[in-house]
Amino acid sequence: MTAVILDGSGLAQTLRAEVRNGVDAFKSRHGRVPGLDVVLVGEDPASQVYTRNKEKASNEVGMRGRLHKLPATTTDTELHALLDRLNADDDVDGILVQLPLPPQLSEKKVLDLILPTKDVDGFHPVNVGLLASGRPGLAPCTPLGCMRLLALAKVDLRGARALVVGRSNIVGKPAAQMLLAEHATVTIAHSQTRDLPDLCREADVLIAAVGRPQMIRGAWIKEGAVLIDVGINRQLLPGGKTRLVGDVCFDEAKERASAITPVPGGVGPMTIAALLANALRAATRRTTGDHAEL
Repeated sequence: MTAVILDGSGLAQTLRAEVRNGVDAFKSRHGRVPGLDVVLVGEDPASQVYTRNKEKASNEVGMRGRLHKLPATTTDTELHALLDRLNADDDVDGILVQLPLPPQLSEKKVLDLILPTKDVDGFHPVNVGLLASGRPGLAPCTPLGCMRLLALAKVDLRGARALVVGRSNIVGKPAAQMLLAEHATVTIAHSQTRDLPDLCREADVLIAAVGRPQMIRGAWIKEGAVLIDVGINRQLLPGGKTRLVGDVCFDEAKERASAITPVPGGVGPMTIAALLANALRAATRRTTGDHAEL
């Protein structure tokens, strides 16, 4: 068996087109476009790339994307003052603070300060609780992208054995909640789990989000399983060059899986597309009180 490669880049373009149509409809109805504000503190090179991409992507679908850049020496008081202004601004529908933050800043305090209705990352405790209780809210973008990829693979999750390898608040835990909402039988594992290969061999659906390059080997995969690889790890090659690899050993796993995401080109593009969908959803809910999903 050779797996179907799930094209996250193509699916992300489809989702962006859906968002653009939604933005056009929102503008026609309300006379303005949704606003997404991204906050970057410091000069971390990767974070600078991510935030520029988010600003650019929001503008490309017709939103008002705006980037706020603060120095690495920013204090809690200064960052909180900016977030207070964005919370109070009716033209701001979504707020995202790029992580990680410099060490002098409290990530917990920052995430708690963003209004839940503008929390497009889905990290506020209110949104975490809404997801856990099966109520409408704003959910984390990467797990949302994973679920769209599973839909692309036409996976029937009802009763399926699903394994999430990774327990982060950003991916692992919310992904498990979303799978439960679709009636899958869900197990959460992590790097310290005993007999992890045996657990993997039982999974009809496996989401790998543990942050260890090629940790999950092909021999661990159940024949015909669907694999969603969230990992993005930079691997050093001979001669000093590097390449991006996932948490799954792709070349081995594709010979046993029925469908698999590549790295890059799988989950990554879906994360920003899901962010745009969340920003439109936040704008719609704030303006109309309509909790319908996109």
